[in-house]
Amino acid sequence: MKLLIATRNAHKMEEFHELLPGIEFVCWPPEAPEIPESGAFFQDNALQKATFALEWWRQHGQEPIDGAMADDSGICVDALWGGPGVLSARFASHLERDAKNRLLLSMIPEGATRTTRFVCVLALAPSEGQPFTVGGAVEGYLALEPRGSNGFGYDPIFIPEGFDRTFGELDSATKHRLSHRGKATEALKARLNKIAAID
Repeated sequence: MKLLIATRNAHKMEEFHELLPGIEFVCWPPEAPEIPESGAFFQDNALQKATFALEWWRQHGQEPIDGAMADDSGICVDALWGGPGVLSARFASHLERDAKNRLLLSMIPEGATRTTRFVCVLALAPSEGQPFTVGGAVEGYLALEPRGSNGFGYDPIFIPEGFDRTFGELDSATKHRLSHRGKATEALKARLNKIAAID
């Protein structure tokens, strides 16, 4: 299967290559337009990005693909009423990762719960058939300060439930097994296997 991946985030592309080794990915080309994400929910954004990418590729693509895949993911902090949520990528986007993470941590009121979760929704817009979504989430809590240099984004401040190390401190294999993106890709593989069995 060959899928167009609707992102310019190199870290996400690397993770998808590791999580879905059976799929050949075509990267979103540099000359392509910015992909819109104006939805209120992760599912809205993921579907919007995947369908936009597929339609653009149908007009401008240089090779055949089986569909377009997109994800929308973020960190949802209970003490911040579920924020940054769908705005996770745009939150303090002018700052480097460490400063951005420290800013988020500084917003947690003293004594407030530090429970949080990572959420990922994957959308697949197949070349033939209707688009669909699958999702994954991982529960955890916020560290007191960033720790570890593995991963990307909010990984250094997120401690998954049952662990005392952040995603930034865990090895990639452990993180993939636990993570929201890992669970979402497992759900995608199950859905694709079911479709293949029906066909």
